[in-house]
Amino acid sequence: MRTETNISSRATLLQKAILTCFLVLISLTLFQCANMQRPTGGPKDSIPPKLLAEVPENLTRNFSEKEIVLTFDEFIKKNNEFKEFSISPDVEKQPEYKIRKKSLHIILPDSLEENTTYTINFGKGLVDYNEGNPIVNYTYVFSTGPELDSLTISGQVKNAYTKTYDMKEDPDLKVLLIPTRQDSIFGKKKANIFTSVDSSGNFQFKNLREDTYRIYALKEQNNDRIYNNPDELLGFLLDSIVLDNDISDIHLEYSKGKPEKHRTIEKKIEKNGSILLTFNQSLNNPDLKILDPDELNANKIVNFANNNDSAFIYVEKLEFDSIKLELSDNQQILDTILIRRGKNDKYERDLVPILNINNKVDKIRHIRLTAKEPITSVDKNKIQILEDSVSRRNFQLQQDTANKNLYHIRFNWKPNKNYELVIEEKAILTPFQTFNKELKKTFTFDETDNYGDIIFDINGLEKNVNYIVELIDESKKKTFDSRILRNENKISYIKFPGGKYTLRIIKDLNENNRWDGADYKTKTQAEPIWYFDKTFTIRANWEQNEKIDVDFNK
Repeated sequence: MRTETNISSRATLLQKAILTCFLVLISLTLFQCANMQRPTGGPKDSIPPKLLAEVPENLTRNFSEKEIVLTFDEFIKKNNEFKEFSISPDVEKQPEYKIRKKSLHIILPDSLEENTTYTINFGKGLVDYNEGNPIVNYTYVFSTGPELDSLTISGQVKNAYTKTYDMKEDPDLKVLLIPTRQDSIFGKKKANIFTSVDSSGNFQFKNLREDTYRIYALKEQNNDRIYNNPDELLGFLLDSIVLDNDISDIHLEYSKGKPEKHRTIEKKIEKNGSILLTFNQSLNNPDLKILDPDELNANKIVNFANNNDSAFIYVEKLEFDSIKLELSDNQQILDTILIRRGKNDKYERDLVPILNINNKVDKIRHIRLTAKEPITSVDKNKIQILEDSVSRRNFQLQQDTANKNLYHIRFNWKPNKNYELVIEEKAILTPFQTFNKELKKTFTFDETDNYGDIIFDINGLEKNVNYIVELIDESKKKTFDSRILRNENKISYIKFPGGKYTLRIIKDLNENNRWDGADYKTKTQAEPIWYFDKTFTIRANWEQNEKIDVDFNK
């Protein structure tokens, strides 16, 4: 009997243990289900918080409250509060902004003036808690008197060079409005009336008081609403705005101006021994002199970039420990530059030929030969053209009349032939007796003959004014040809590669052969630019004539 009782007792205990384990497993499963995490897949939330309530209501008159409460449909947080939030007119003690779950509490100072309309601008500083989606251009407006200021200013901004606004290129562009009595865009005090622009570059200010203002478009680097960096883009009106009625159709064009002070922003010795200098602005009539070692100055070669914002210097000997240079512009010394050579630095002069051919050659451009290094001579006897492995000596080798570092190799190319260009060692020499290594290039003749002619008759150009005429692609980013036009109204593109193009014409007012942006210091606007409002096609073996009317005021 005891044995049966013990067996029965053990069976009962085992059943209880199994039941307990089963209940624990169920509990764990239910617990996990109850704590399911937010799924990681699916589209990202891009919707900003929605405003549900404003207490007191927006646009309240005779405002006397000490606190404003804004309630949203989701949890919120502040982002760059001290840069994005502002109150206008400015107050000595700034409001306090406190987040409580889905609400923003604004505690106002005691120093508000009577009979004044205040605007609290949040910029992009109020965002949802998880994704950081901003509530853009929301403003809260109230008046401590019986009337609300209600005047508006609206308009459009665009890049002075492209004549368009691209939100991807300039996403943080702001328009600033500053009363003339406190113009502070160049001081230490940030502008407190500002707004962003929409995807088309449009902007609008609301609830403004009668006053006289200056207006600016600013793409800044440090988001302080002050123009204090030469790399920042600025647009402005020359005249102030007298606001006594609503004003629309304000047009602002922003650009990078000329830095107030010259800086050499890069200086280094390249692996081939050339010295690279890069400047923070384009120069007009630059000159470089080697001060030390001074014996290197006589035989140096200096190549400035097309817009004179950088230079390569080539010297005869590379044994110096350091080199000291003097940069001047218009015979005025701008900078003294010292470059020290590293203890373990080794430089190898290396002349590498640069050719314009890949796998094809044509009868218009033929072969163009150049190099980064200065070229003293090219020996024709050390250049071979093989046509189906047969050497041909009846080719032409000519130095370009405008670019002394460019040579043209011309030949009567034939279809269905295989060509090889052989540039033997020491065929190309530099002033310092550097030479090339042997180079071989195979190619065939391009039979497409995809070249045509187009001639433009241009109306609307003024006499005795320089114009830069550029042949560009549809995106306005690539330039195929650039020429100076003065006291002429015709420009021809002869035997030009077929394709779609358009025109850009720059009114070069200061005759420095380049486009210049605005300069607020001299109250000078950016040089005018006109774009052809359509593309044209250069067709193979076609001759075309086009008449265009240029209006820089459009």
